[in-house]
Amino acid sequence: MVCSPYAVVLNGSDETVLQRVARSACAPHRDVLRARIVLAAALDTPNAQIAVMLGVHVDTVRKWRRRFSKDGLDGLRDHPRPGRPRQFAGATVAEIKALACELPAMSETPLAKWSCPELAREAVHRGLVGSVSASTVRRWLSKDAIKPWQHRSWIFPRDPDFALKASRALDLYQRLLNGQPLGPDEYVLSADEKPGMQARRRIHANLPAAPARAMRIEHEYIRGGTLAYLAAYDVHRAHVIGRCEPTTGIVPFTALVDQVMTTEPYASARRVFWIVDNGSSHRGWTAAKRLTDAYPNTAMIHLPTHASWLNQIEIYFSVVQRKVLTPDDVDDLTTLAERIHAFEHRYNDAAQPFDWRFNTDDLHRLLHRLKP
Repeated sequence: MVCSPYAVVLNGSDETVLQRVARSACAPHRDVLRARIVLAAALDTPNAQIAVMLGVHVDTVRKWRRRFSKDGLDGLRDHPRPGRPRQFAGATVAEIKALACELPAMSETPLAKWSCPELAREAVHRGLVGSVSASTVRRWLSKDAIKPWQHRSWIFPRDPDFALKASRALDLYQRLLNGQPLGPDEYVLSADEKPGMQARRRIHANLPAAPARAMRIEHEYIRGGTLAYLAAYDVHRAHVIGRCEPTTGIVPFTALVDQVMTTEPYASARRVFWIVDNGSSHRGWTAAKRLTDAYPNTAMIHLPTHASWLNQIEIYFSVVQRKVLTPDDVDDLTTLAERIHAFEHRYNDAAQPFDWRFNTDDLHRLLHRLKP
C-alpha cells in the first residue's frame, strides 16, 4: 500500500482541538469529517483505508491531509470564494435607488407611483443601465427598505394655533394644566363619535378556522342599516362610557354628556376636561358654552383642525373596529348595539391606560421639522 508523501504530525494542542471537534454533536458536519480525516492520518492510516472508514472519496482524504500537512489547523478552513462577478457598479445601484425616491411626476412620467418593472424600464430609458430585471431592482430596494409602490395619506398642519391647541391636550394627558398638576378630583375625558357602523348579515354562516385553513367569511351579505357609537374615554382611568344612536349630531352628543356627567366620579368632580375634535356636534365656542352651561364643572378642549390622531378615543375606536366589527356578521342593529356595549363592559374590566408617550417636546420637534 502506497504511503502518502504528506505526513501528519500532531502536537498536543492541535490534537485536543481535533478530538473535541470530531466528538462534537453540534459542530458542522464538514468540520467533524475533516477532523476525523486528520486524526486517522496522524496514525499513518493509508488514504484508501480512511476513505472506506469515513465513507468519502479518497480524493477528499488526500485534499485535507495535504492541506493540514502544509497549513495546520488553518488549512482545514474553507478558502474565500470570489463568487459571481458583479454585473452592476455600486454607482449604478445608487442611481436607481435615487430614481425610486423620486416622484414619477418629476420626470413627467404618466404614473402615480413607481413599481419595480416600471423602475427597471425607466432606468434603461434614462441610460443608467443597458438592461436590468424587475427582480434585481426589487432586491436592491429591499436592502434599504425602499417601497415606492406603497403610500400613506397625511394632512399637513394648517391651523395657525396648532401648537397651542395641541399642547393643551398633551399636557392634560400628563395631568398638567398651565404647568400645574391636576388634583385627584379632576378628570380628563377624550370623546368622539364613530358613525356609519353597518349591521351586515352574511348570506351563509361563517366557517371557523381549521388546520391549514383560515376562518372563512361569506362575501355576500344583507344590509341591516347603520348606527353611530358615541363614547367618552377616561384617559387616566382607562374607562369607557358609550352609547349607540341612529346618527351623530348635537342631540346625541348631548345625551352622551348627560350620561357621563350624571354618574360618579364626574358628577361630583371639581373639573372634568372634555377633549374633542372639530366635529359638527361639538365644534366651536358655542359647543363649549353649551357644555359649561349644562355642567359648570366641565371644560371643552378643542384639538387643532385635522388632528384627530391626538385624540385617544380614536385608539379605542380602532380596538372596536379590529375586535368587534371585523369581520362582521350580525342580524340587525339591535344585535350590533348589544355586541358593542358587551365589548365595552369587557374592555373596562381589564383595560389599562394607553402607553401615550407623545408629549409637547415631541410636538415642537415635529412642527419644527415640518416647517418649509
